Amino acid sequence: MLWCYSMMRPRLLRRWLSGVVFLAVLSITLSAAGQASPFRITHSIDRGTQAQVTVTGRVFNEARADAIDVYVTAEALDGGGKILASEVSYVGTVNAGASTVFVIKVPSARTAATSRVIVTSFRFGYASQS
Repeated sequence: MLWCYSMMRPRLLRRWLSGVVFLAVLSITLSAAGQASPFRITHSIDRGTQAQVTVTGRVFNEARADAIDVYVTAEALDGGGKILASEVSYVGTVNAGASTVFVIKVPSARTAATSRVIVTSFRFGYASQS
């Protein structure tokens, strides 16, 4: 009887550990997928008379921490959603609860049906106050 118990115990332990690992990975995956962007962007497009299109806007940081090294990308899209042209602009630091203005000149975007502006890179930290 004791021999039987000792043989089943490692099997139960492995099953229990695999269940715990599965639930931990599932929890991490679901929490990462449910996170919304901490940024809100407003923008306007000026097609003007030049070959490039000027996108002027403001990026709002709705997080509780300063966003450092923020980059914004403007994309010109055709009717099917394919990217025709894009340009990246360095915005810099956007303090927590604040906003910063950006200007992006997108080349060859005059024929675009729509546009999209997104934050493509940032990191959270504390901006140095001078």
